[in-house]
Amino acid sequence: MLNNQGVTAMPFQPFQVTSRLNPHKLLLSKWTAVSPANKEKHFLVTMVIAPQFPGMGIDVIQLEAVHSGRSFSVRWRELADSSQWLQGWQ
Repeated sequence: MLNNQGVTAMPFQPFQVTSRLNPHKLLLSKWTAVSPANKEKHFLVTMVIAPQFPGMGIDVIQLEAVHSGRSFSVRWRELADSSQWLQGWQ
């Protein structure tokens, strides 16, 4: 696309931060639910669950809701889904 000075103009694309998650650094990290339910918006990783068999990678973590204290397990890779989770407390 050329502008009035004959210079090619690129369409605007918002900057996206893509950070890689490391399962070994997730313990005590803070997360915000994009769609909170039951006033549970802020969560803390309280446990990184060791694999069942030695040599396998970490797959499951435990999240605890700050408001209610309710805990549940999820696969740590689900935290990378920005439609469900945001890193930090927002």
